[in-house]
Amino acid sequence: HPSVDMTSILSLSLPELSQKLRDGSLPLDHVFYTYVSEAVRITIETNCITEYLQECETQLKKAKLAGKPGLLYGVPVSIKESIDCEGHDSTLGFIKNLNKPAAEDSVVVQVLRRQGAIPFVKTNVPQSLISYDCKNLIFGQTFNPLLYTRSPGGSSGGEGALVGGGGSILGLGTDVGGSLRFPAAFCGICALKPTGNRLRYCNLGFTWSLAVAAAVGPIAKDVESLALCMRALLCEDMFNLDSTVPPLPFNEEIYSSMQPLRIGYYETDFFTMPSPTMRRAVREMKQLLEDAGHTLVPFELMNVDYLMFNFCLRGMFSDGGASFLKKFKGELEKSSLGLLFWLAKSPNWLKTLLSWIAKPFVSPRLSCTSWAPKESLSQQPWDSTSTPLTTTVFPSQDFCHQFIAQWKRLNLDVMLCPMLGPALRIGYPGKLSVAVSYTMLYNALDFPAGVVPVTMVTEEDEEELKSYQGYFRDWWDRTLVKAVRDSVGLPVAVQCVALPWQEELCLRFMKEVETL
Repeated sequence: HPSVDMTSILSLSLPELSQKLRDGSLPLDHVFYTYVSEAVRITIETNCITEYLQECETQLKKAKLAGKPGLLYGVPVSIKESIDCEGHDSTLGFIKNLNKPAAEDSVVVQVLRRQGAIPFVKTNVPQSLISYDCKNLIFGQTFNPLLYTRSPGGSSGGEGALVGGGGSILGLGTDVGGSLRFPAAFCGICALKPTGNRLRYCNLGFTWSLAVAAAVGPIAKDVESLALCMRALLCEDMFNLDSTVPPLPFNEEIYSSMQPLRIGYYETDFFTMPSPTMRRAVREMKQLLEDAGHTLVPFELMNVDYLMFNFCLRGMFSDGGASFLKKFKGELEKSSLGLLFWLAKSPNWLKTLLSWIAKPFVSPRLSCTSWAPKESLSQQPWDSTSTPLTTTVFPSQDFCHQFIAQWKRLNLDVMLCPMLGPALRIGYPGKLSVAVSYTMLYNALDFPAGVVPVTMVTEEDEEELKSYQGYFRDWWDRTLVKAVRDSVGLPVAVQCVALPWQEELCLRFMKEVETL
């Protein structure tokens, strides 16, 4: 419509837009159809949308007649495909899940609607969500809006592409190993993975034997938008709809505090060597934070390899790979999970033999990968004296206690950490499963973690990448170089981490990083 200034609407931040919608200075339908139009444009370019939620038009009409508006009144919100919306499929990229519409909205979608938000599209995911690319047999490959030869990240990759491209002002995704943080980092935007049960996400589509906490959280272009979303979601509706969610409203005092922070930091996890830009991003951010009056303290990260193989990878195969094979039967998207699929099918004696033969000749990471799925909990005696789940699937209390003990000993408020980047070439996330180590750590610990873009790849970074060899000098190290080279101008982020249930402090730190 000629009277609608789409450019000015799209230029507003979420707090600005929501304020104008609530005070009536912007008509709801102008905002709604502006974002529908922009979303169509972005999905034509990136293939990020899986479904248009037709009922959003009815909700729009009802919103005009509503009484007291909620915090997200009239805001169009995109929803990850795996999150249930009544009457719509949540396929997770599996053909077998088509034509099985959800009976009701997931709790978090119900709360969004009660706060006045208008869910209007669902966005693409990788098959199974166990990938940080974004491709499946139903909807195909999603592309990065910044560079179409790059992955948008995953598993909330459709959200990353749509929000990063400007087709949605606020998205909702999930994070099991970095699934919100990868898309945000790869697409140059912000995201928050809360503590596992701070918000309620009741549908995983199917059950994985995972050793990490699944979380649902927001993705947006700036930190203030994430904070507004958390304010809206952490309300009485959330606590009443699900009594397992602790009744912890958003703490404004912590978020708005100006007190100097004591910040731990590290440049590497000693498992996946950071790219030159990743390392530079942490170093430059450390200097900026110190110049702003904060105290930066080195943090010694240990045993990430132990965590990755003994809890995360073996956790997924805790039943010997039986559930893995069952879910993928007849519809494996081979490019992303071929190796894991082959390992799951292999007999235990072959996995043991391969691990034994390979150990002297190949990287410890490759040897451990072939060994990880060999033990099946289904072969363990399930009686009162055996504890296979606690001993082989979930991170030991010792690991968590040791990590928190060092945190407390250093008297830290928050942590500054590397984030994998820049965006990998399409097809490479499936070859670099080991590189989830930087994000998976905080799913295993169940700490809130967010990402903020802080720099871009430079020519100097590209030159330094030519001498990158990695810690193990193995196939994965060589593949990482291929995945990230020729990336001048692409964004790279850092992770901001806090202790469990301290999302407001995490967001406050993210805001400081963003401002600096």
